[in-house]
Amino acid sequence: MGTPKFAVPVLAGIIAQGHLMTAVYTRAPQPGGPRGREPVPSSIHVAARRFGIEVVTPRTLRSGDAVAILREFNPDVVVVAAYGLILPKAILDVPAKGCLNLHASLLPRWRGAAPIERAIMAGDTETGVVVMGMEEGLDTGPVALAERIAIGPDANAGEIHDKLALIGAGLMTRALAMLDHGGLAFTPQVEAGVTYAHKIDKADARIDWRRPAQDVHNLVRGLAPFPGAFFEADLGKGMERVKVFRARIAQGAGTPGCVLDDGLTIACGEGAICLLEVQRAGKAPMPAGDFLRGTRLSTGTLLAPNTNAAL
Repeated sequence: MGTPKFAVPVLAGIIAQGHLMTAVYTRAPQPGGPRGREPVPSSIHVAARRFGIEVVTPRTLRSGDAVAILREFNPDVVVVAAYGLILPKAILDVPAKGCLNLHASLLPRWRGAAPIERAIMAGDTETGVVVMGMEEGLDTGPVALAERIAIGPDANAGEIHDKLALIGAGLMTRALAMLDHGGLAFTPQVEAGVTYAHKIDKADARIDWRRPAQDVHNLVRGLAPFPGAFFEADLGKGMERVKVFRARIAQGAGTPGCVLDDGLTIACGEGAICLLEVQRAGKAPMPAGDFLRGTRLSTGTLLAPNTNAAL
């Protein structure tokens, strides 16, 4: 059971290990494509078809029909990786050897939907991936295997995602091999240090220049390449949203949101940040130098702070 790219290496690894994959559960195709209307299958859906595996796309697992369909597959174990639907107890009870979840954090830190993004946004210097036994609570189950990695000072969410997906695939195949031989042991999570990685919404992505430069840098890294941190500015044709994909801490000080030089260095609440790669609405990402040509963001321009953000 999975949906995004994160789940694809897990699927491939399980198949390569020789297990019989009876079905793949994923999100139903969503509108997209060039015109935004064609149904686009998820990454794991595409991979499953390539492997010739049956794909199931229920809108909910909280029905008797969903339980009956899963029972027909007669699974020994269900593997979950960034699926997106809650597994109720009736589903969790179907597989004889339980349900294993691959989660991209060092539990109990960052339970929930966006663990990689939240870890980087919070300035964490390490993260990891775990294989856990599933229960009804949100990522509360006991942990069987875990592996840590460092988060470099300039690493972004996309880079950490790709590393953890590959590490996680190996971790899950190890877990299944140990489960086959009765040697997979679980340790309950400790209660201390629980944090929640809530889903990213638009308000989370808006840059507040009143924050310290390090916080702004972490926000940019945590939301790159998707959905992208953003600010709004008058670029000559009214207010326009600009996404920021790369930045670095810089020397400088001034009123938060003030453009300090012709290299797109912006003053923050503490220190300053230099924007390196940005994207205008409807355009491709571009270096800051290309972006500045033809805009009004000259030295001294004041970008409005996010007045809705909590300090």
